[in-house]
Amino acid sequence: MAVPKGNTSKSKRDKRRTHDKLTAVNVVECPRCHSKKIAHRVCLSCGYYDNVKILKSDEKEKKPAKADTKAS
Repeated sequence: MAVPKGNTSKSKRDKRRTHDKLTAVNVVECPRCHSKKIAHRVCLSCGYYDNVKILKSDEKEKKPAKADTKAS
């Protein structure tokens, strides 16, 4: 036979939801360039992780933009 559902108390509901919270991202200072970065990730400004070069820096590879030489 069907049994009516019992109400879930606020305490029971909240105990079930204890692990559903968001955690803040851990932001640390890069030891190499001293910019802010997420912990245990490659630094996006210098490209290093654990004193190993991971990302290429685009600053050296960029060519200067050509000036527009059209005369109006």
